[in-house]
Amino acid sequence: MPQAKGFRQVGYLDCPGGGQVVVDGTTAYVGHMKGPEATSVIDVSDPAHPRITTQFNVDYPSGVHSHKVRAKNGLMVVNVEGAAHVGKIPDDYIPGLKIYDSSDPQHPKYLTTWRCARQGVHRFTFDGRYVYLSPCVEGYLQNIVMILDLKDPMHPQEVGRWWQPGQWAAGGETPAWKPSDAPRVPRCHHPIRMGDRLYTSYWHGGFHIIDISNMAKPKAVSGLDWTPTFGYPVHTCLPIPFEIGGRKLMLVTDEDALSRWPAAGSMLWMVDITDETRPTPISTLRIGHDATGKPVPMHSTCHQPAEDVKGTEIPVVWFDQGLRMIDISDPHAPREVAHYVPDPHPTGTRVQSNDCCWDDRGLVYVLDRIGGLSIVERC
Repeated sequence: MPQAKGFRQVGYLDCPGGGQVVVDGTTAYVGHMKGPEATSVIDVSDPAHPRITTQFNVDYPSGVHSHKVRAKNGLMVVNVEGAAHVGKIPDDYIPGLKIYDSSDPQHPKYLTTWRCARQGVHRFTFDGRYVYLSPCVEGYLQNIVMILDLKDPMHPQEVGRWWQPGQWAAGGETPAWKPSDAPRVPRCHHPIRMGDRLYTSYWHGGFHIIDISNMAKPKAVSGLDWTPTFGYPVHTCLPIPFEIGGRKLMLVTDEDALSRWPAAGSMLWMVDITDETRPTPISTLRIGHDATGKPVPMHSTCHQPAEDVKGTEIPVVWFDQGLRMIDISDPHAPREVAHYVPDPHPTGTRVQSNDCCWDDRGLVYVLDRIGGLSIVERC
């Protein structure tokens, strides 16, 4: 039975493992970790009985996945990424973003694919017109920041791009890192927009706050990198859209992506960005695996918050610790106030909560990367 305190399970869907779940109205969209499934469209109008209405498959049997999806304003956007962990990457696949007409939300229709360099797009956010993404681009090392305009979804247009100095190899830039540093090198993970700023996780490059008041010419405001002091890459930078105690804040999660690191594990950070030119960490939170003194399996601790902030309680998933509701009303001392840990999927050996979001009804969706989508509510 699931472990729960402060949550109760409303519904459950046995689906293939996923990398992202988002809800638009009463339709949930899941991007799957491995093929043959790419994207599932799920009717959640009755959350006790979610049902798949449409499912898209990847174009190649292995080596490619579409594990991220966003939907808004009648459009659904899906990534296409070469991923060695799901098989040998084919030479002839088309990397980038697939764009669908989702004006009929239960039955999206394919429109076009925006193409990029071989490795594809890892993650992105979408506000209904602009996509803020992390593509691989010819001439650059690793993923960079890009803004695409989908005003005409059949013809996406690049608006602007930004990269950490050293990434533009074709422009003569020399990276500060060495090949021997791999995989601990900087790359854009994904930007989140608030106002005219992009709050951008940059994996082993820390994070960057980027000014996009002129979208054609994004420019850095500041950044902070706690690698290698803390060895886990920065996964998500979530700006809080209101002040707490007169301060502007950002919640940051690292990803537990390295099994060889000590059992302390990746964690959640609170960063004061009142002076955005000097972001200052003010607190951290760890849940689980902080006292064993031994390495733990990869994907055991912190990962991803729900990116739609509704108040000072933030849903966050820890891989094998499930969903944790984190109260940040005192940003110097964030604390867990509720939790929900689903059972391991029958095809797996442990819980692997990968993503979470919530809908306009206050329901929280918890997606496992091995299999299963749980729908829960506070109680």
